Amino acid sequence: MAETKGKFDFAIDRGGTFTDVFARLPDGRERVLKLLSRDPQNYKDAPTEGIRRVLEEETGQVFPREQPVDTSLIGWIRMGTTVATNALLEREGERTALLVTQGFKDLLHIGTQARPKLFDLVCNACFLNPQTYTECGVHEYPCLSCLSNPGNLCVCAAVQSGSTGDSLEVWRELDLERVEKDLRGVLSRGITSLAVLWSDHEKAVGALARRLGFTQVSLSSEVMPMVRAVPRGYTVCADAYLTPKIHQYLKGFTSGFKGGLKDVNVLFMQSDGGLTPMEQFCGSRAILSGPAGGVVGYAITSYSQTEKKPVIGFDMGGTSTDVSRYAGQYEHVFEATTAGVTLQAPQLDINTVAAGGGSRLFFRSGMFVVGPESAGAHPGPACYRKGGPLTVTDANLALGRLLPSFFPKIFGPGENEPLSLEETMKHFHHLTQEINLFFTSGMSVEEVAMGFIRVANEAMCRPIRALTQAKGHDTSQHVLACFGGAGGQHACAIARALGMKTVFIHKYSGVLSAYGMALADVVEEVQEPCSLQYEQHSFTELNRRVEQLSKRCRDTLCARGFIRSITTEVFLHLRYEGTDCALMVTSAGYPSDAQSCQAGDFRSAFTKRYLKEFGFTIPDRPIMVDDIRVRGCGKSGIKSVHKTKIGHLDTSVYLWEELPCGRSIPGPAIIIDKNSTILVEPSCEAHLTEGGDVCLSVSSDRHCALGTELNTVQLSIFSHRFMSIAEQMGRVLQRTSISTNIKERLDFSCAVFGPDGGLVSNAPHIPVHLGAMQETVQYQKKVLGTKLKEGDVILSNHPCAGGSHLPDLTVITPVFRKGVSSPVFFVASRGHHADIGGITPGSMPPLSTSLQQEGAVFTSFKLVTGGIFQEEAVTEALMAPAQYPDCSGTRNLHDNLSDLRAQVAANQRGSQLVGELIDSYGLTVVQAYMGYIQVTESLCVCGSAVFDFTGTGTEVWGNCNAPRAITLSALIYCLRCMVGQDIPLNQGCLTPIKVIIPPGSILQPSQNAAVVGGNVLTSQRVVDVIFRAFEVCAASQGCMNNISFGSEKKGYYETVAGGAGAGPGWNGRSGVQSHMTNTRITDPEILEKRYPVVLEQFSLRPGSGGAGRYCGGDGVKRKLMFRSKVVLSVLTERRSTRPYGLHGGEDGAAGLNLLHRADGRILNLGAKTSVSIQPGDMFCLYTPGGGGYGKEDDANRRPQTKRRRLNETFPERGSVFDYRMAQEGV
Repeated sequence: MAETKGKFDFAIDRGGTFTDVFARLPDGRERVLKLLSRDPQNYKDAPTEGIRRVLEEETGQVFPREQPVDTSLIGWIRMGTTVATNALLEREGERTALLVTQGFKDLLHIGTQARPKLFDLVCNACFLNPQTYTECGVHEYPCLSCLSNPGNLCVCAAVQSGSTGDSLEVWRELDLERVEKDLRGVLSRGITSLAVLWSDHEKAVGALARRLGFTQVSLSSEVMPMVRAVPRGYTVCADAYLTPKIHQYLKGFTSGFKGGLKDVNVLFMQSDGGLTPMEQFCGSRAILSGPAGGVVGYAITSYSQTEKKPVIGFDMGGTSTDVSRYAGQYEHVFEATTAGVTLQAPQLDINTVAAGGGSRLFFRSGMFVVGPESAGAHPGPACYRKGGPLTVTDANLALGRLLPSFFPKIFGPGENEPLSLEETMKHFHHLTQEINLFFTSGMSVEEVAMGFIRVANEAMCRPIRALTQAKGHDTSQHVLACFGGAGGQHACAIARALGMKTVFIHKYSGVLSAYGMALADVVEEVQEPCSLQYEQHSFTELNRRVEQLSKRCRDTLCARGFIRSITTEVFLHLRYEGTDCALMVTSAGYPSDAQSCQAGDFRSAFTKRYLKEFGFTIPDRPIMVDDIRVRGCGKSGIKSVHKTKIGHLDTSVYLWEELPCGRSIPGPAIIIDKNSTILVEPSCEAHLTEGGDVCLSVSSDRHCALGTELNTVQLSIFSHRFMSIAEQMGRVLQRTSISTNIKERLDFSCAVFGPDGGLVSNAPHIPVHLGAMQETVQYQKKVLGTKLKEGDVILSNHPCAGGSHLPDLTVITPVFRKGVSSPVFFVASRGHHADIGGITPGSMPPLSTSLQQEGAVFTSFKLVTGGIFQEEAVTEALMAPAQYPDCSGTRNLHDNLSDLRAQVAANQRGSQLVGELIDSYGLTVVQAYMGYIQVTESLCVCGSAVFDFTGTGTEVWGNCNAPRAITLSALIYCLRCMVGQDIPLNQGCLTPIKVIIPPGSILQPSQNAAVVGGNVLTSQRVVDVIFRAFEVCAASQGCMNNISFGSEKKGYYETVAGGAGAGPGWNGRSGVQSHMTNTRITDPEILEKRYPVVLEQFSLRPGSGGAGRYCGGDGVKRKLMFRSKVVLSVLTERRSTRPYGLHGGEDGAAGLNLLHRADGRILNLGAKTSVSIQPGDMFCLYTPGGGGYGKEDDANRRPQTKRRRLNETFPERGSVFDYRMAQEGV
């Protein structure tokens, strides 16, 4: 299909600011063109204008701008566009209605219930809000006939097979008459776009909706047939919301050509890196349309099939930087968050970070800070002459890395002036004076500019390390493929910092996304959910379904003109039974045998990849197939035509187009073309390949001598390096752990501490862990002192030793240095273990009265001695609770031991990285900067304060006692919220703070006091007290609503959202976690599939938020009907005392726990209890609302908080971002 001899072929990337055009001419030549995406004074549509210009200039014929373009000379057009992305960012999609199961109209508002930014009290969630909701009462639930328990709830219901192959009980039939009535009501409001998130009745409803006149009907079962209602719901809403906008753009685009491009092959790039016909291009698959072309471009041009050295793509643009990886296969993710919306769709794993040429430069509390705020295209950097702020681009200009004479004169109010070095230097002079005044130093403008460049480079290195090391890859063993307008200025420095030796920059690096579309293949993907075990007896059914999907792919591609050039690849979405960590696996390199299905040996492929990414396998655990996916490709990409140039400018500045092939240029030097600038740094060398591309050889990093005196630039860089160590520790822990809590829920923290035990860096920011580990480390240093030896690792969880609650086990490793007798640093990891014994499964008993009832206790236990893991001793300690009445030892010893080994491995990695940092700079320098960072962070907390809790009540009989560490964590959380800046949270935060807690009180109980409720309940009350004292905002729900149920065989635990408090200028968010927890909730479909329970309702609780000038957020209603005998435990608060309002705002409603017995009785369970449940019983949870703020206005109405435009703050995306959000959702 790619061969169109005698005609012009076009590949176009329509970006937010510029449109890039790659054209292959009839004689085989290639040319590129870049023009503004929006220039209404000169043309209506940039891609059309680009095509018109090339045709006119190359043929000599006149193609009038006001007339449709003649298509007789056009072979094909391939495009990527940001139309869908921009509509999502700006929330300018089509008005959409959502049809959803009764009881779940607020499901997408609540979502995962986690707030997007941990310390943002305003809590602006960025969900897609359909214009209206329609609920219908059809209910289908997993069939329990496979369970042998005779006590299961029996319902006389029809049983049918679902799309996964599972049997479903239909409790309520579809009422199409009611659906039709509701849909007609939607149409009467002028809404013609419909999203359907329902059951297996979606097709019938879709047919009805189309017959009634809906112009866009998106069915979740067709858009993305994967289990999990919430992300599938977001995806189907996004599809219905964005697809009409795409169709609207395509209509305008095709109208610019004669015949509406009827006889031209027009393909669009999808988020997965494959092309699709224009008619099939839809909203849910279009979000990464442009960036995907860049990945295809560098993958095909930079990856060597002979050397097979993996490549990191580094696309640095004006606003942000995209980072991705290619190692012979495209790396896809199937669930990712963009602009606050989680989409279930195959997407290339492109990680976008807020560090581009337009990223703003700040000096805050002694630290150089780059981004995440961006100057954007308007006003742009200061040098654009439009009153913009200082940016990374300005720093490069100030250092002479950008030369204004080589840029077009398109700047200034009239867009006819060159870049302004004067404006840049004026801004830098002001900033330099501010910095020198702060430190009484004598930095020059150039030193300040260089400092910001180095900080920006370090900020961009962190996601690259995370992307590679998360999957067990060595970052240094990659090639850096650099493209985008700004990337070449930073390529050498980025590669050197990461240990890479080679940087590849393609000759079309400035327009590589467009070029990648010319190289891409047409792709057809089909997928369906599955519920089979990967074993011999399932292979017949698996083979049948794979062949069925493969045939669909081949038939579709044949209909599009492909005959011989079709390939198909089969993927299975596999996981170990009982885990949520699924991998999309291909059998490439693993041919089928007698023990596998016909498509390949997926068992071997899965176990090898699992071992690579996570460091272990689970040989005795069955492997489950969650989804079957077939990707068909019609080979259609062009072959690149290389061309040799002659001649060069023999100066320190070189024009790329005039350099001959084979030329080597030692650094320092600058290579310039029309679309990009490449900086060849000292000790690096640029080589021009036969194809005219640039290959940079990068020398190893040689740190210049650094003294212990404060260097402000190094201060910011060390801050990044310490944080990176903690992040890499977390990656190792997540990879090598085995339990659901740590591997999948990411309920852990890792941290680095100084020789005094003071916190240096902590990742991630789990509220209840903030600062708490510091108490633990300092306790061990005080108690053990000189007894600590190299090769020792300490285990602790006791509240008196800085513990929070017993399931949080902290593993501490002292870092020693040759010639130093005491530890020079400490590293530690704290992880939540699912069970460590006690009176109830899960070690979270609601009615415990002593510490021994809550599980195994460790104060200063040597887990490793002389490098040897003390398995026998720790096993004995974990089983010790069985000696107490009604208690058991740990119920999951295997997972405990595996996770403890993972924590030791994470600490070992941290110790190694600290050692490497010391090797580079020296011990005295590293420790000096550790101290500077802590001192600098104390400056972020303006002034000093005494937090005096004298008068707090005494220790209580029960488990609401909170260890001192919990109070400190709550205090740090409050300080960070009030500071309002993204600062590292370390010992410095508490330096200007004095905390007084009376011994024997509920906030500092005796050694044997029960504390499990203090961790999850009292911590919330401490936050309420502090915020009320500072009059920050009204109270949030003040509770975590801890709900658990289970039997001897299986248990389940969740915390449930409520209302957030209102504050000065904002309404409280409804249905969200607040303050000291940010836990995500289990998806309804997963809950019902894995546990004997039916989720009858999960919606907001209208009116439960306190009224006021700004209203408190509403709590939620959650109704669980049980299908078998279990024990239900509730551990809650705010059931009698209501969350307070502030400054005249009303209190939020108190919560309520009701049990509806199957015999009709209704019982109020109170705040804390355990109760036996019979089949048919229903637990109804009503969570508290948030308090209101200020007196109600005269209109007596609920005001709407002004929505923040999403493009005012930069929206990150990608697997690294999603991982961090998941960590903060613990």
